[in-house]
Amino acid sequence: MRIVNVLLLAAIFSRTTAYAQTPPPRAPLDPQQVHAIDSFVASEMRRLQIPGAAVGVYSRGNILLAKGYGFANVELNVPVKPETLFQSGSVGKQFIATAILLLAQDNKLSLDDSITKYFPDAPATWKPILIKNLLSHTSGLEDYTNPTLSGPSGTFYLRLDFSENQLLTKFEALPIEFAPGDKWAYSNTNYVLLGILIHRITGMPYADFLNQRIFTPLHMTSTRLISQSDIIPNRSAGYGIGAGDQLKNQEWVSPTFNSTADGSLYLNVLDMAKWDAALYTTQLLSQSSLDRMWSIYLLNDGKPNPNQYGFGWWIRQQNNHKVIEHGGNWQGFTADISRYPDDNLTVVVLTNLDAHSDPDLMAHVIAGLIDPPLSPAKLAAIPDTQPEIAATLEKVLDHLATGQDVLPFFSTAFASSITPGATAGAKATLANLWPGGSLTLVKRLTPPGTTTPLISLFRLTKQENTLMILVFIDPEGKISNFRFLPNREYE
Repeated sequence: MRIVNVLLLAAIFSRTTAYAQTPPPRAPLDPQQVHAIDSFVASEMRRLQIPGAAVGVYSRGNILLAKGYGFANVELNVPVKPETLFQSGSVGKQFIATAILLLAQDNKLSLDDSITKYFPDAPATWKPILIKNLLSHTSGLEDYTNPTLSGPSGTFYLRLDFSENQLLTKFEALPIEFAPGDKWAYSNTNYVLLGILIHRITGMPYADFLNQRIFTPLHMTSTRLISQSDIIPNRSAGYGIGAGDQLKNQEWVSPTFNSTADGSLYLNVLDMAKWDAALYTTQLLSQSSLDRMWSIYLLNDGKPNPNQYGFGWWIRQQNNHKVIEHGGNWQGFTADISRYPDDNLTVVVLTNLDAHSDPDLMAHVIAGLIDPPLSPAKLAAIPDTQPEIAATLEKVLDHLATGQDVLPFFSTAFASSITPGATAGAKATLANLWPGGSLTLVKRLTPPGTTTPLISLFRLTKQENTLMILVFIDPEGKISNFRFLPNREYE
């Protein structure tokens, strides 16, 4: 659930270079490193209005830092501590991927099985979809969490309850957007289906299977399925940012959508250390299973998928170092785990703020504060070889600031998504920045799978006020996406 928008930026801004050699286990953090982490986390919490956060830093599961910051519950002034539970969002997908690989090791399934073997009433269009397509987001199934499907008039309205069979029936009516294995597209539908598949094979709900085969053996005593009714010690409250930049309580969703396998777990930084330790061993998965999980999945044309996704993990590189990671966002929470296996370093960041938060950036910078060669590059001004994009953006800002029609600058699809409330909100956001602000290009890049540089990141500054503007340009020169982001120092 479950994927934060900043994950798109992380995928876009990642850099590819050679792997490093594995060093020995790390020494404890020194006071200067801890102070640097504390200062950075505090600054990010101020920048993004994060109520509370927990940070875990591990070396092969050995805890170097497990610390809480801010409040687990703002209304009651309850501080975050290492035991505090946060929702996992899509960080939970790695546990589902592990469960499927465990079943493959048990010879209960094959990753090359068609999913119709387990869903016999599915339409014929599902027959080419293999279990490995669900794991790698190459199934072609539409994402049920997109606003059209999950909103009040949608098939999967998040405030309605459904049985597992009812959900499956609704999934079976979804279109196939591309031939399985031909493309990559993140879809939470894939992992909900994997959870149902685990239930059908094992006879137990997927969360019970995770508890039996993963959490209990690893003594992850606090990790569990979300429940809105159970009394759960150390549970934090989730928050979002509402109108006027006011902190608001998390949006309510039905128990159904807080129990699906695409990211519905509670976890804390103490249990995640045990998880990290296990991933350096073959206690759960064989080395061949681990290697497969952490290999970029190949599409039907034999090429790695452009988003560098394996099974429940992104496999990327940060500077000259391999990083295996995943983030998540759900119901007022965000999370990230970034593992640097060649450096014996893992950073976990959990927050109780929705997608306004940026836990993957926090994890990457914290890694760099511990090991400077990992430090992300800073977003500084770069030469603008396509000034027409900035010129178009300036016209859009002029129109927004004066209340004029901006739709002619947008692609047809993007224009259809713009509401009067959105333009009014944009005008309010620009009140202290435009006119009179200065635009600086800090990043321009080619999205995965394309050949045209369509994405530009600008910093807009006026006196002490600053924000980022992310602009997507289609081949016709129209703006196909446009969003304001909090100012950030790092890529």
